[in-house]
Amino acid sequence: MKTRLPFLALTVVLVALLAAGCGGGGGSGSVPNDSIAKVGDTPIPKSTFNALMTVAFAKYKAQGQKAPTVGTPAYTQLRDQAVSFLVQEEELQEEADKLGVKVSQKDVEDRLALIKKTYYHDSEKQLEAALKKDDITLAELEQYNLKPTLLSEKLQAKVTSNVKVTKSAAQKYYEQNKASFMTPKTREVRHILVNSKSLAETIETKLKNGASFASLAKQYSKDTGSAAQGGKLCVAHGGTSGTCQQTVTPFDKAAFSLKTNEISQPVKSRFGYHIIQALGAVKPAHTQTFAEVKAQIEANLASQQKQKAWTAWLAKMAKDFKGKVTYQTGYTPATTTTPTAPAPTTTG
Repeated sequence: MKTRLPFLALTVVLVALLAAGCGGGGGSGSVPNDSIAKVGDTPIPKSTFNALMTVAFAKYKAQGQKAPTVGTPAYTQLRDQAVSFLVQEEELQEEADKLGVKVSQKDVEDRLALIKKTYYHDSEKQLEAALKKDDITLAELEQYNLKPTLLSEKLQAKVTSNVKVTKSAAQKYYEQNKASFMTPKTREVRHILVNSKSLAETIETKLKNGASFASLAKQYSKDTGSAAQGGKLCVAHGGTSGTCQQTVTPFDKAAFSLKTNEISQPVKSRFGYHIIQALGAVKPAHTQTFAEVKAQIEANLASQQKQKAWTAWLAKMAKDFKGKVTYQTGYTPATTTTPTAPAPTTTG
């Protein structure tokens, strides 16, 4: 059972935005008394800021740490992160409105259901226990994590929807990087790993007298992962290849020198003593054809190009908002050069 939520509640999604320099400033005009900043004509209420700080403080408490005290560098840093988060969230929301991108309550509920299934065995009680342990409410999780995450994902999908990778671009990448598509020789084997040579010799004798390799592997092998499969694993020479593993030198040497179905004598490695049986012929090393890796290359190139397009879009957004963000006195983030708006006067 998971005892912690598998994600942070504060500034999770918008780290990239900080790097892109969003939250530009220089705007004119005062910020209302009950707000910490203003993005264009939209104020960000202090109540929203206080609620976010409450979530952040709960994170400290859940980790058994004391929350930063007002006036300390740690508090200032946390405050700046919270302010930047809220400003950037508003900027993204305004851009989303222009592009017709929306996050529905169903979107939030679907994501929550996925999290519950992935991390909490689809158990409502386990999720509630995790929320309680982190001292945050479901509403806070939705407001400060799920909705910003989904908005960012939907915006990224929207602004990068035109990114396409041509076959010629994929072919060019393949030709320039053909060495990376070389797969090492591989072989299907099975083994039993034990601590002592004497036990390994006993197992070898039993096997050569007709005992079941799978049964002995499950009974004796320290390698519990392969033992559950009757000792079976795929080994790769000089590197991993798909599900085939690179092994230590003594194991590798024996595995690739055995005849098919031959059982080795005890092979010593730093893990103990192995009894190895080769289950099939050695599959020689080869270079994958373009047809075999075309889809993989296209997906990788598309991912790179989409990230580049998204970063460029964020940079443009930051430029567009420069001069449109004004901060209340005492709330200007340290990384922002925006002149702080004068605090509004009160009457009475």
